[in-house]
Amino acid sequence: MSGTVRSSRDPGNAGRAPRRGPTALARERRARLRTRELTARTWPQFERFFQKHNGVWGNCWCLSFHRRPGERFRGDPHNRIVKREAVRAGRSHGIVVLAGDVAVGSCQFGRAAELPRIDGMRSYSARAPPVRDRLWRITCFFVDRDHRRRGVAAVALRGALDAIRAHGGGVVEAYPLDTGGKRVSGSFLWWGPRSFFERAGFHRVTPLGKNQWLVRRAVRPRTGVRRNLTAGTS
Repeated sequence: MSGTVRSSRDPGNAGRAPRRGPTALARERRARLRTRELTARTWPQFERFFQKHNGVWGNCWCLSFHRRPGERFRGDPHNRIVKREAVRAGRSHGIVVLAGDVAVGSCQFGRAAELPRIDGMRSYSARAPPVRDRLWRITCFFVDRDHRRRGVAAVALRGALDAIRAHGGGVVEAYPLDTGGKRVSGSFLWWGPRSFFERAGFHRVTPLGKNQWLVRRAVRPRTGVRRNLTAGTS
């Protein structure tokens, strides 16, 4: 039998780090990421992140789902200023994912009244069952082009659910796409894929279109947290 099998005690292996598979490497990368809520304090990091990507999706600055019928936004710098003031006033919520001190991902969430554009979707208004508890929405994700397919969005989602728990919990809904197992560019998955949410405990409620679903899950409030009833209504 040809060849030599070296044991871990073989001098030939001395000083070599054990090989790590792709799953282990992905876990290590995620462990180095941390999340912070989007506030006046984290705004500078969020701003630099979005400026790197030209305000994201045509200078949207994550304002699209804040729009009410007939309301228009005008691009940068107008959208950037409107977003900044909404964050400072507590009328726009989100999660910033940080690698060190640099933002590499974000997730927008908020109470239903804070993100009213969803109510203007015909399929949603026709099919979505009413919710008696406080209703939260997760509307979009964005990941830095240099950090995609590294688990950043999953970290952002966990951060959003933790933040909602800290704000008193309730029912959380999202509007993901069913990709059918096909590889889709991350830049087109701002809703997130359905399987991604199902792994986080969401369940399918109703289809919203050929490839889009309404999914929901309950989030219990963090122990000892009083619900802030002034934060908007569902």
